[in-house]
Amino acid sequence: MRLLISFAALFLSVILLQLSTGGVAPLDAISGLALDFTTAQIGFLGSAHFMGFFIGCWWAPRLMGSVGHSRAFAAFTATGAIGLLMHMMVVDPYAWAVMRVASGLCVAGCYTVIEAWLQAKVTNETRGRTMGVYRVADMGASLVAQMMISVLEPASYVSYNLLAILCCASLLPLTITRVSQPETPAAPRLRPGLAVRCSPLAAMGVIVAALSSATFRMVGPVYGQQVGLVVDQIAWFLAAFVLGGALAQYPVGWLADRFDRRWVMLWLSVAAIISCVTTALAHDLSSTGVLLTAFFFGLTTFPIYSVAAAHAHDYADSSERVELSAALMFFYAIGAIAAPLLASALIDRYGPAAMFWMIALGHVALIGFGLIRMCARPSGRPRTSYIWTPRTSFLIGRLTGRTREPD
Repeated sequence: MRLLISFAALFLSVILLQLSTGGVAPLDAISGLALDFTTAQIGFLGSAHFMGFFIGCWWAPRLMGSVGHSRAFAAFTATGAIGLLMHMMVVDPYAWAVMRVASGLCVAGCYTVIEAWLQAKVTNETRGRTMGVYRVADMGASLVAQMMISVLEPASYVSYNLLAILCCASLLPLTITRVSQPETPAAPRLRPGLAVRCSPLAAMGVIVAALSSATFRMVGPVYGQQVGLVVDQIAWFLAAFVLGGALAQYPVGWLADRFDRRWVMLWLSVAAIISCVTTALAHDLSSTGVLLTAFFFGLTTFPIYSVAAAHAHDYADSSERVELSAALMFFYAIGAIAAPLLASALIDRYGPAAMFWMIALGHVALIGFGLIRMCARPSGRPRTSYIWTPRTSFLIGRLTGRTREPD
Protein backbone atom coordinates (compact mmCIF):
# COMPACT_ATOMS: atom_id res chain seq x y z
CA MET A 1 0.00 0.00 0.00
CA ARG A 2 2.82 2.40 0.84
CA LEU A 3 4.34 1.80 -2.60
CA LEU A 4 1.03 2.51 -4.36
CA ILE A 5 0.66 5.72 -2.35
CA SER A 6 4.15 6.72 -3.48
CA PHE A 7 2.98 6.21 -7.08
CA ALA A 8 -0.11 8.37 -6.54
CA ALA A 9 1.47 11.30 -8.37
CA LEU A 10 2.19 9.15 -11.42
CA PHE A 11 -1.32 7.70 -11.46
CA LEU A 12 -2.87 11.17 -11.10
CA SER A 13 -0.78 12.35 -14.05
CA VAL A 14 -2.06 9.36 -16.05
CA ILE A 15 -5.69 10.24 -15.23
CA LEU A 16 -5.34 13.91 -16.15
CA LEU A 17 -3.40 13.09 -19.32
CA GLN A 18 -5.98 10.53 -20.45
CA LEU A 19 -8.87 12.94 -19.77
CA SER A 20 -7.18 15.51 -22.00
CA THR A 21 -5.77 13.44 -24.85
CA GLY A 22 -8.59 10.88 -24.76
CA GLY A 23 -11.15 13.65 -25.09
CA VAL A 24 -9.60 15.39 -28.09
CA ALA A 25 -10.36 12.63 -30.63
CA PRO A 26 -14.16 12.61 -30.20
CA LEU A 27 -14.20 16.40 -29.78
CA ASP A 28 -12.27 16.84 -33.04
CA ALA A 29 -14.69 14.55 -34.87
CA ILE A 30 -17.79 16.34 -33.54
CA SER A 31 -16.19 19.74 -34.14
CA GLY A 32 -15.20 18.73 -37.67
CA LEU A 33 -18.80 17.81 -38.42
CA ALA A 34 -19.96 21.17 -37.05
CA LEU A 35 -17.39 22.97 -39.23
CA ASP A 36 -18.37 21.03 -42.37
CA PHE A 37 -15.13 19.07 -42.65
CA THR A 38 -15.50 16.09 -44.97
CA THR A 39 -15.53 12.58 -43.55
CA ALA A 40 -12.17 11.94 -45.22
CA GLN A 41 -10.68 14.99 -43.49
CA ILE A 42 -11.95 13.80 -40.11
CA GLY A 43 -10.43 10.38 -40.75
CA PHE A 44 -7.16 12.08 -41.67
CA LEU A 45 -7.11 13.71 -38.21
CA GLY A 46 -7.22 10.26 -36.60
CA SER A 47 -4.41 9.00 -38.80
CA ALA A 48 -2.34 12.08 -37.97
CA HIS A 49 -2.74 11.34 -34.26
CA PHE A 50 -1.29 7.86 -34.68
CA MET A 51 1.51 9.17 -36.87
CA GLY A 52 2.51 11.46 -34.00
CA PHE A 53 2.07 8.56 -31.59
CA PHE A 54 4.48 6.40 -33.57
CA ILE A 55 7.08 9.17 -33.80
CA GLY A 56 6.74 9.79 -30.08
CA CYS A 57 7.15 6.10 -29.20
CA TRP A 58 10.45 6.01 -31.09
CA TRP A 59 11.78 9.42 -30.02
CA ALA A 60 10.68 9.62 -26.38
CA PRO A 61 13.19 7.13 -24.88
CA ARG A 62 16.02 8.97 -26.61
CA LEU A 63 14.88 12.41 -25.42
CA MET A 64 14.40 11.05 -21.91
CA GLY A 65 17.96 9.75 -22.01
CA SER A 66 19.21 13.22 -22.94
CA VAL A 67 17.26 15.49 -20.58
CA GLY A 68 15.78 13.21 -17.88
CA HIS A 69 12.28 12.09 -16.99
CA SER A 70 10.72 15.32 -15.70
CA ARG A 71 12.04 17.58 -18.45
CA ALA A 72 10.98 15.11 -21.16
CA PHE A 73 7.50 14.88 -19.62
CA ALA A 74 7.27 18.68 -19.52
CA ALA A 75 8.33 18.96 -23.16
CA PHE A 76 5.75 16.46 -24.37
CA THR A 77 3.00 17.96 -22.21
CA ALA A 78 3.74 21.41 -23.61
CA THR A 79 3.60 20.02 -27.15
CA GLY A 80 0.17 18.52 -26.52
CA ALA A 81 -1.17 21.69 -24.87
CA ILE A 82 0.04 23.86 -27.77
CA GLY A 83 -1.71 21.57 -30.24
CA LEU A 84 -4.97 21.83 -28.27
CA LEU A 85 -4.85 25.60 -27.86
CA MET A 86 -4.19 26.25 -31.54
CA HIS A 87 -7.29 24.42 -32.75
CA MET A 88 -9.58 27.43 -32.74
CA MET A 89 -6.86 29.82 -33.85
CA VAL A 90 -6.43 28.08 -37.21
CA VAL A 91 -9.65 26.38 -38.32
CA ASP A 92 -8.42 24.20 -41.14
CA PRO A 93 -8.49 20.38 -41.29
CA TYR A 94 -4.89 20.07 -42.47
CA ALA A 95 -3.63 22.48 -39.83
CA TRP A 96 -5.60 20.43 -37.29
CA ALA A 97 -3.82 17.32 -38.58
CA VAL A 98 -0.49 18.88 -37.61
CA MET A 99 -1.95 19.67 -34.19
CA ARG A 100 -3.09 16.05 -33.86
CA VAL A 101 0.45 14.92 -34.61
CA ALA A 102 1.40 17.02 -31.59
CA SER A 103 -1.25 15.30 -29.44
CA GLY A 104 0.02 11.89 -30.55
CA LEU A 105 3.56 12.92 -29.63
CA CYS A 106 2.29 14.04 -26.25
CA VAL A 107 0.54 10.74 -25.52
CA ALA A 108 3.46 8.53 -26.52
CA GLY A 109 6.06 10.70 -24.83
CA CYS A 110 4.25 11.10 -21.53
CA TYR A 111 3.38 7.41 -21.26
CA THR A 112 6.98 6.51 -22.04
CA VAL A 113 8.17 8.62 -19.10
CA ILE A 114 5.51 7.26 -16.73
CA GLU A 115 6.17 3.64 -17.64
CA ALA A 116 9.93 4.05 -17.39
CA TRP A 117 9.43 5.57 -13.93
CA LEU A 118 7.14 2.75 -12.81
CA GLN A 119 9.47 0.08 -14.14
CA ALA A 120 12.42 1.52 -12.22
CA LYS A 121 10.52 1.57 -8.91
CA VAL A 122 8.42 -1.61 -8.85
CA THR A 123 9.67 -4.98 -7.60
CA ASN A 124 8.55 -8.47 -8.58
CA GLU A 125 6.38 -8.56 -5.44
CA THR A 126 4.59 -5.28 -6.21
CA ARG A 127 4.49 -5.45 -10.01
CA GLY A 128 1.04 -7.10 -10.24
CA ARG A 129 -0.68 -4.66 -7.89
CA THR A 130 1.00 -1.66 -9.48
CA MET A 131 0.01 -2.72 -13.00
CA GLY A 132 -3.55 -3.38 -11.81
CA VAL A 133 -3.95 0.13 -10.40
CA TYR A 134 -2.24 1.57 -13.49
CA ARG A 135 -4.72 -0.16 -15.82
CA VAL A 136 -7.72 0.92 -13.72
CA ALA A 137 -6.53 4.55 -13.68
CA ASP A 138 -5.87 4.57 -17.42
CA MET A 139 -9.04 2.75 -18.52
CA GLY A 140 -11.28 4.59 -16.05
CA ALA A 141 -10.04 7.96 -17.29
CA SER A 142 -10.43 6.81 -20.90
CA LEU A 143 -14.05 5.91 -20.21
CA VAL A 144 -14.75 9.34 -18.69
CA ALA A 145 -12.89 11.06 -21.55
CA GLN A 146 -15.34 9.63 -24.10
CA MET A 147 -18.21 11.11 -22.09
CA MET A 148 -16.70 14.59 -22.07
CA ILE A 149 -18.06 15.48 -25.50
CA SER A 150 -21.53 15.47 -23.96
CA VAL A 151 -20.57 18.60 -21.98
CA LEU A 152 -17.99 20.19 -24.31
CA GLU A 153 -19.39 22.47 -26.99
CA PRO A 154 -18.10 21.53 -30.48
CA ALA A 155 -15.73 23.92 -32.24
CA SER A 156 -15.39 26.10 -29.15
CA TYR A 157 -12.20 27.68 -27.88
CA VAL A 158 -13.43 27.08 -24.31
CA SER A 159 -13.73 23.34 -24.93
CA TYR A 160 -10.19 23.01 -26.29
CA ASN A 161 -8.92 25.33 -23.58
CA LEU A 162 -10.37 23.02 -20.90
CA LEU A 163 -8.61 20.04 -22.47
CA ALA A 164 -5.37 22.04 -22.60
CA ILE A 165 -5.74 22.91 -18.90
CA LEU A 166 -6.12 19.20 -18.07
CA CYS A 167 -3.04 18.45 -20.18
CA CYS A 168 -1.00 21.09 -18.33
CA ALA A 169 -2.38 19.90 -14.98
CA SER A 170 -0.97 16.41 -15.65
CA LEU A 171 2.46 18.03 -15.42
CA LEU A 172 2.03 19.11 -11.80
CA PRO A 173 1.83 15.78 -9.91
CA LEU A 174 4.85 14.30 -11.64
CA THR A 175 7.11 17.35 -11.46
CA ILE A 176 6.47 18.22 -7.81
CA THR A 177 6.63 14.66 -6.45
CA ARG A 178 9.35 14.10 -3.87
CA VAL A 179 10.13 10.66 -5.28
CA SER A 180 13.60 10.74 -6.82
CA GLN A 181 13.93 10.31 -10.56
CA PRO A 182 15.19 6.87 -11.58
CA GLU A 183 18.01 6.04 -13.92
CA THR A 184 17.05 6.36 -17.56
CA PRO A 185 16.62 2.97 -19.27
CA ALA A 186 18.19 2.25 -22.61
CA ALA A 187 15.89 2.79 -25.57
CA PRO A 188 14.69 -0.50 -27.07
CA ARG A 189 15.73 -1.29 -30.60
CA LEU A 190 12.85 -1.28 -33.06
CA ARG A 191 12.93 -4.67 -34.80
CA PRO A 192 9.60 -5.28 -36.57
CA GLY A 193 10.98 -8.51 -37.99
CA LEU A 194 11.18 -9.95 -34.48
CA ALA A 195 7.38 -10.00 -34.19
CA VAL A 196 7.07 -11.74 -37.56
CA ARG A 197 9.74 -14.28 -36.59
CA CYS A 198 8.06 -15.09 -33.27
CA SER A 199 4.51 -15.18 -34.62
CA PRO A 200 3.28 -13.91 -38.00
CA LEU A 201 -0.26 -14.46 -36.68
CA ALA A 202 0.36 -12.16 -33.72
CA ALA A 203 1.65 -9.44 -36.05
CA MET A 204 -1.49 -9.81 -38.16
CA GLY A 205 -3.61 -9.85 -35.00
CA VAL A 206 -2.36 -6.50 -33.71
CA ILE A 207 -2.89 -4.92 -37.14
CA VAL A 208 -6.53 -6.09 -37.13
CA ALA A 209 -6.86 -4.91 -33.51
CA ALA A 210 -5.72 -1.47 -34.69
CA LEU A 211 -8.12 -1.62 -37.63
CA SER A 212 -10.98 -2.19 -35.18
CA SER A 213 -10.04 0.11 -32.32
CA ALA A 214 -8.56 3.08 -34.19
CA THR A 215 -11.40 3.15 -36.69
CA PHE A 216 -14.08 3.06 -34.00
CA ARG A 217 -12.49 5.66 -31.75
CA MET A 218 -11.48 8.10 -34.49
CA VAL A 219 -14.33 7.71 -37.01
CA GLY A 220 -17.02 6.31 -34.71
CA PRO A 221 -18.51 9.77 -33.98
CA VAL A 222 -19.05 10.25 -37.73
CA TYR A 223 -20.86 6.92 -37.90
CA GLY A 224 -22.96 7.87 -34.87
CA GLN A 225 -23.94 11.22 -36.36
CA GLN A 226 -24.88 9.63 -39.70
CA VAL A 227 -27.14 7.02 -38.06
CA GLY A 228 -28.98 9.74 -36.16
CA LEU A 229 -27.34 9.89 -32.73
CA VAL A 230 -27.12 13.24 -30.96
CA VAL A 231 -23.92 14.33 -29.21
CA ASP A 232 -24.90 12.92 -25.81
CA GLN A 233 -25.69 9.56 -27.38
CA ILE A 234 -22.41 9.55 -29.33
CA ALA A 235 -20.58 9.99 -26.02
CA TRP A 236 -22.37 6.93 -24.61
CA PHE A 237 -21.71 5.09 -27.89
CA LEU A 238 -17.94 5.56 -27.52
CA ALA A 239 -17.99 4.85 -23.80
CA ALA A 240 -19.90 1.59 -24.36
CA PHE A 241 -17.09 0.40 -26.63
CA VAL A 242 -14.44 1.16 -23.99
CA LEU A 243 -16.52 -0.43 -21.22
CA GLY A 244 -17.08 -3.59 -23.24
CA GLY A 245 -13.36 -3.88 -23.93
CA ALA A 246 -12.46 -3.41 -20.28
CA LEU A 247 -14.96 -5.99 -19.03
CA ALA A 248 -13.81 -8.56 -21.60
CA GLN A 249 -10.18 -8.64 -20.49
CA TYR A 250 -10.49 -10.95 -17.50
CA PRO A 251 -12.74 -13.67 -18.99
CA VAL A 252 -10.72 -13.61 -22.22
CA GLY A 253 -7.51 -13.81 -20.18
CA TRP A 254 -8.91 -16.85 -18.35
CA LEU A 255 -9.65 -18.53 -21.68
CA ALA A 256 -6.28 -17.58 -23.17
CA ASP A 257 -4.43 -19.15 -20.24
CA ARG A 258 -6.32 -22.46 -20.57
CA PHE A 259 -6.88 -22.99 -24.28
CA ASP A 260 -4.92 -22.55 -27.50
CA ARG A 261 -4.56 -18.77 -27.83
CA ARG A 262 -4.90 -18.95 -31.57
CA TRP A 263 -8.40 -20.42 -31.24
CA VAL A 264 -9.29 -17.76 -28.65
CA MET A 265 -8.17 -15.05 -31.08
CA LEU A 266 -10.03 -16.58 -34.00
CA TRP A 267 -13.28 -17.06 -32.05
CA LEU A 268 -13.05 -13.44 -30.92
CA SER A 269 -12.80 -12.51 -34.59
CA VAL A 270 -15.84 -14.67 -35.39
CA ALA A 271 -17.80 -12.83 -32.68
CA ALA A 272 -16.48 -9.49 -34.00
CA ILE A 273 -17.71 -10.35 -37.50
CA ILE A 274 -21.16 -11.19 -36.11
CA SER A 275 -21.15 -7.84 -34.30
CA CYS A 276 -20.07 -5.92 -37.41
CA VAL A 277 -22.52 -7.63 -39.78
CA THR A 278 -25.40 -7.20 -37.33
CA THR A 279 -24.62 -3.51 -36.97
CA ALA A 280 -24.16 -2.98 -40.71
CA LEU A 281 -27.38 -4.76 -41.68
CA ALA A 282 -29.60 -3.49 -38.88
CA HIS A 283 -31.78 -0.54 -39.80
CA ASP A 284 -33.71 1.81 -37.55
CA LEU A 285 -32.05 0.59 -34.36
CA SER A 286 -33.06 2.44 -31.23
CA SER A 287 -30.38 4.38 -29.40
CA THR A 288 -30.24 1.55 -26.85
CA GLY A 289 -29.69 -0.94 -29.67
CA VAL A 290 -26.81 1.11 -31.08
CA LEU A 291 -25.19 1.29 -27.62
CA LEU A 292 -25.53 -2.48 -27.19
CA THR A 293 -23.84 -3.11 -30.55
CA ALA A 294 -20.98 -0.80 -29.52
CA PHE A 295 -20.63 -2.63 -26.21
CA PHE A 296 -20.53 -6.03 -27.92
CA PHE A 297 -18.09 -4.70 -30.50
CA GLY A 298 -15.70 -3.58 -27.73
CA LEU A 299 -16.22 -6.90 -25.94
CA THR A 300 -15.09 -8.88 -28.98
CA THR A 301 -12.38 -6.69 -30.51
CA PHE A 302 -10.61 -4.93 -27.63
CA PRO A 303 -8.89 -8.05 -26.14
CA ILE A 304 -7.44 -9.26 -29.46
CA TYR A 305 -4.28 -7.18 -29.03
CA SER A 306 -3.51 -8.72 -25.63
CA VAL A 307 -4.21 -12.27 -26.85
CA ALA A 308 -1.97 -11.72 -29.88
CA ALA A 309 0.79 -10.28 -27.69
CA ALA A 310 0.58 -13.23 -25.29
CA HIS A 311 0.80 -15.66 -28.21
CA ALA A 312 3.88 -13.88 -29.61
CA HIS A 313 5.61 -13.93 -26.23
CA ASP A 314 5.11 -17.70 -26.04
CA TYR A 315 7.74 -17.93 -28.79
CA ALA A 316 10.20 -15.32 -27.46
CA ASP A 317 13.13 -15.57 -25.07
CA SER A 318 13.21 -13.52 -21.88
CA SER A 319 15.87 -11.26 -23.41
CA GLU A 320 13.58 -10.42 -26.35
CA ARG A 321 10.43 -9.38 -24.48
CA VAL A 322 11.04 -5.61 -24.47
CA GLU A 323 11.94 -5.47 -28.17
CA LEU A 324 9.05 -7.80 -29.06
CA SER A 325 6.59 -5.51 -27.27
CA ALA A 326 8.00 -2.56 -29.23
CA ALA A 327 7.71 -4.51 -32.50
CA LEU A 328 4.06 -5.35 -31.81
CA MET A 329 3.39 -1.68 -31.02
CA PHE A 330 4.98 -0.81 -34.38
CA PHE A 331 2.53 -3.03 -36.25
CA TYR A 332 -0.37 -1.63 -34.20
CA ALA A 333 0.69 1.92 -35.10
CA ILE A 334 0.89 1.06 -38.81
CA GLY A 335 -2.65 -0.33 -38.74
CA ALA A 336 -3.92 2.61 -36.69
CA ILE A 337 -2.46 5.16 -39.11
CA ALA A 338 -4.10 3.53 -42.15
CA ALA A 339 -7.47 2.52 -40.67
CA PRO A 340 -9.18 5.93 -40.09
CA LEU A 341 -8.23 7.12 -43.58
CA LEU A 342 -9.61 4.00 -45.24
CA ALA A 343 -12.76 3.93 -43.10
CA SER A 344 -13.60 7.58 -43.76
CA ALA A 345 -13.13 7.12 -47.51
CA LEU A 346 -15.47 4.11 -47.49
CA ILE A 347 -18.10 5.98 -45.46
CA ASP A 348 -17.99 8.84 -47.96
CA ARG A 349 -18.52 6.45 -50.86
CA TYR A 350 -20.84 3.78 -49.45
CA GLY A 351 -22.41 5.19 -46.28
CA PRO A 352 -21.88 4.62 -42.55
CA ALA A 353 -22.36 0.82 -42.66
CA ALA A 354 -19.19 0.55 -44.78
CA MET A 355 -17.10 1.16 -41.64
CA PHE A 356 -18.28 -2.08 -40.10
CA TRP A 357 -18.03 -4.01 -43.37
CA MET A 358 -14.38 -2.95 -43.59
CA ILE A 359 -13.67 -4.12 -40.03
CA ALA A 360 -15.51 -7.40 -40.68
CA LEU A 361 -13.34 -8.07 -43.74
CA GLY A 362 -10.23 -7.47 -41.63
CA HIS A 363 -11.38 -10.13 -39.17
CA VAL A 364 -12.21 -12.53 -42.02
CA ALA A 365 -8.61 -12.11 -43.21
CA LEU A 366 -7.34 -12.76 -39.66
CA ILE A 367 -9.37 -15.98 -39.41
CA GLY A 368 -8.12 -17.22 -42.78
CA PHE A 369 -4.51 -16.40 -41.96
CA GLY A 370 -4.89 -17.96 -38.51
CA LEU A 371 -6.13 -21.25 -39.92
CA ILE A 372 -3.20 -21.33 -42.34
CA ARG A 373 -0.73 -20.69 -39.50
CA MET A 374 -2.31 -23.39 -37.33
CA CYS A 375 -1.65 -25.89 -40.09
CA ALA A 376 1.92 -24.64 -40.51
CA ARG A 377 2.90 -24.72 -36.81
CA PRO A 378 1.24 -26.83 -34.11
CA SER A 379 0.85 -25.58 -30.57
CA GLY A 380 2.74 -27.01 -27.63
CA ARG A 381 5.05 -24.26 -26.46
CA PRO A 382 5.10 -23.39 -22.73
CA ARG A 383 2.60 -20.61 -22.04
CA THR A 384 3.52 -17.19 -20.79
CA SER A 385 1.07 -15.46 -18.49
CA TYR A 386 -1.74 -13.57 -20.21
CA ILE A 387 -1.44 -9.84 -19.52
CA TRP A 388 -3.88 -7.08 -20.36
CA THR A 389 -1.41 -5.08 -22.46
CA PRO A 390 -1.95 -1.31 -22.80
CA ARG A 391 -0.99 0.21 -26.17
CA THR A 392 0.87 3.11 -24.62
CA SER A 393 4.60 3.14 -25.37
CA PHE A 394 7.50 1.05 -26.61
CA LEU A 395 8.62 0.67 -22.97
CA ILE A 396 5.51 -1.24 -21.86
CA GLY A 397 7.51 -4.43 -22.34
CA ARG A 398 9.75 -3.45 -19.42
CA LEU A 399 6.74 -3.34 -17.10
CA THR A 400 5.23 -6.61 -18.29
CA GLY A 401 8.27 -8.65 -19.31
CA ARG A 402 9.05 -10.29 -15.96
CA THR A 403 5.46 -11.42 -15.45
CA ARG A 404 5.37 -13.26 -18.79
CA GLU A 405 7.63 -16.13 -17.85
CA PRO A 406 6.14 -19.56 -18.75
CA ASP A 407 4.16 -21.37 -16.06
